[in-house]
Amino acid sequence: MSSSSEDSNQQRAARVEVLMPTPPLIEAETDGVGSSAASAPTASSVAADGAFLAEKAIAALPPNLQEMAKDPKRKAKSSDPGWKYGFIPDPQKKETIQCILCKKKVHSGIKRFKQHLAGCSDEDGDQVEAEPAPTPAAVKTPSSGTKVKQAKKKIAQSAITSFVVPAPPNPQTQKYSKGVTSMLYKTPEEVVSDRDKSKTSQSTIEHCTKKGTEAKQIVDDHNGIPFNVINSRSWEILLESIGQYGHGYRSPTYHEIRGPLLEMAEKRTMELRKKHEESWKEYGCTIMSNGWTDTSRRHLINFLANSPAGTFFLGSVDASSEVANANMLADLLEKQIDKVGKEYVVQLVTDNGSNFKAAGRILMERIPHLFWTPCAAHCLNLLLEDIGAIKEINTCINSAKKVSRFIYKHGRLLDLMRDKLGVDLVRPGVTLFATSYLTLASMYRHKNGLRNLFVSDEWHNNNLAKSPEGKQAENIVLSMPFWNKVEMFLKASQPLLVALRLVDGDETPAAPEIMAAMDVAKNSIKDALKGKPSLLADVLDLYEKRWDNQMEQKLYGAALFLNPAKFFVIKV
Repeated sequence: MSSSSEDSNQQRAARVEVLMPTPPLIEAETDGVGSSAASAPTASSVAADGAFLAEKAIAALPPNLQEMAKDPKRKAKSSDPGWKYGFIPDPQKKETIQCILCKKKVHSGIKRFKQHLAGCSDEDGDQVEAEPAPTPAAVKTPSSGTKVKQAKKKIAQSAITSFVVPAPPNPQTQKYSKGVTSMLYKTPEEVVSDRDKSKTSQSTIEHCTKKGTEAKQIVDDHNGIPFNVINSRSWEILLESIGQYGHGYRSPTYHEIRGPLLEMAEKRTMELRKKHEESWKEYGCTIMSNGWTDTSRRHLINFLANSPAGTFFLGSVDASSEVANANMLADLLEKQIDKVGKEYVVQLVTDNGSNFKAAGRILMERIPHLFWTPCAAHCLNLLLEDIGAIKEINTCINSAKKVSRFIYKHGRLLDLMRDKLGVDLVRPGVTLFATSYLTLASMYRHKNGLRNLFVSDEWHNNNLAKSPEGKQAENIVLSMPFWNKVEMFLKASQPLLVALRLVDGDETPAAPEIMAAMDVAKNSIKDALKGKPSLLADVLDLYEKRWDNQMEQKLYGAALFLNPAKFFVIKV
């Protein structure tokens, strides 16, 4: 270790001795590395040394200052031991205290004077320099109040950080092992990331109770916090941050959240935008827009930018008072494109509404290099809804709805169904069609259990078996043509749902994959419905109407051509 580092360590040790005098120690044996505890100074010896130092310092003062230092009227009526080393030189200025060690006058009261004794900065921000005669390390600075405790903690942490020495390099990896501080001061984000990588199981409610936290404290049922908040990453980071703070954490106030904390969040968002802007300039981006209506019946239009860096929310416009025609939408979209930079926007994606289609064509005329494409997910949802509206398939869906509604409307029958099947029939989905498909798939998977339910003694002994609704539900479940239609519907829809899952997913870019996925879906539908030529013709007509006429875009063709693994499979 260098001489400069040794000097700094000695100064730090002196500060620690000033702020944290050594307490009485229990007798201990020498461990062979350090000295024995018997040689350490006790608190009484430190106090005696402090009193002797004060007397010696007063004796070294000029006669006039000696009288002032010994005059009890020039000290505050306080038991604070800091007055042992100072006095009030001017009775008219009781906030000014003169040090008997260095004769320096310290303003702003006893607290600042004790900071002077400890060698901290003065009120002007300059470092307090004591006279060479007495050293601050010999002074026992009184310990009182929370501020002194915080100072102790800071000095102890700085001492740990200073004395951490990296381990020698491993000859194989030539990497240094992590120091102690790198393990002690992990951020909440790093802790959550490590937890996700280790794939540890989630804590149970019993585990939380053992830690002193009830489930009611985790999910606040008094304020209506949704249960799915628990699944969010930001919730884990929030809890980890509070846990790292420790006991006594004070929640921010209402005004802090709506004021400075909100400004800090806005600042972080703008810093995040700068990272996205770098990606926009390097790779280009896609502007996405969709309209929706909230619970207050306001018509809102969202704008987002997508690039390899991810999706960034640009803003939202309340268009309730506007007529959402093509020119109005084109102007709104062009403003967002100008904010990002026209030279960086490659593609514009909107929903399939006629007004958005017209707005896209207007913008392609204004910006020649821009490609407008309708939303593939919206297009597939409309195609699936059209298939579900075919008379033969729609009859099958309505029959399945009658069975599920009848079962879920009667509690005893629902319990009997759960006992026979072990699961629920209804599977909620994101869209109405997805819910219908998932429910039909669940019914088809458990058709044997449903048949056993409606032929069981429990069902025939139930009065519901004699009701018109009960007889209708029984006839549907025991009907073979019904299950044949369900199977046919699932075969026609499943390939399109695979493509929809691909479009909605964030794992891989959808543009190079979507054309190949739809080609596979079309061939799968032909194979599944080859025994139903009339139904196959209806489905293919809808496929051409919704997909071929809208989604056959040059941009998707280019993406497919640049993805050889998919392009040559289709070409062959």
